[in-house]
Amino acid sequence: MKRICLLVPLLIILTSFVPVHRTWTAIGDSITYMNEHPEETGNRITKGYMTMVVQKLTDVSYINQGHNGWTAGGIAENIEKLGLVSSDIYSVFLGTNDWWSGRPIGTLEDYKENKGNSTLFGSFRIIVNKLRKLNPKARIILITPMQRVDFVYLKDLRNNAWGSYKAKSGQSLEQFAEAVKAIGSYENFKVVDLFHKSSLGLKHLVKYKRLRDNGLSSYRNFKYPAFTDIPFDAVKDEYPYPDGSINMTYDGLHPSDKGYGVIAKMLIRVIGR
Repeated sequence: MKRICLLVPLLIILTSFVPVHRTWTAIGDSITYMNEHPEETGNRITKGYMTMVVQKLTDVSYINQGHNGWTAGGIAENIEKLGLVSSDIYSVFLGTNDWWSGRPIGTLEDYKENKGNSTLFGSFRIIVNKLRKLNPKARIILITPMQRVDFVYLKDLRNNAWGSYKAKSGQSLEQFAEAVKAIGSYENFKVVDLFHKSSLGLKHLVKYKRLRDNGLSSYRNFKYPAFTDIPFDAVKDEYPYPDGSINMTYDGLHPSDKGYGVIAKMLIRVIGR
């Protein structure tokens, strides 16, 4: 009888250290989508931030709800069609496409009063409402957009965009990052602030951009910010980000393995065990 009594507390101690499995749904744009599609990067990445996170946090499995090129508005508009399921953790990593497409940020009142999908704040309200409906007890983590330099799509040079060093439609990308932070503060959500992460600053995103030197036939490697004043011709010029230029991003916008590693490390601290 004494032996049985000793075994019971021992069993309780042992089972208390068995990790509880957690599911994580990651909602985002192409930066999230690419986790499962390295071939679309020209195999310039080997794995994305979600894979890196679950390799460290073995009690977590993820569902990729990244949608290539989508805005927060697009996610909100299609929120009932995405097949979202109940999860223990949700992360929302959106905003950079909203900035480039010129969507209005709106105000925190749009979020508080659920004013609809016409602003970034309103879009996030719709998304958060859906996640709470799926699992009221879930942890919701917001991720700000990261800074970006001049983006040039590897497979179509005509698909390009300037970086966050200047405004688009009268709005800065930092304003979108601050909007995400404001929602996090209002809701007491954890926020992973990539925009203000020093190692993801503009000068670290690529080592250089390879461009014609003032319209001449010869090419030179220009570092940030010098390359922002050098024109790029999508029809005549070579791809400006050869392998040697890759640093935190491989194309000025999308993270490389190194960049994904920074994102994953920040998320691991927040998700924890």
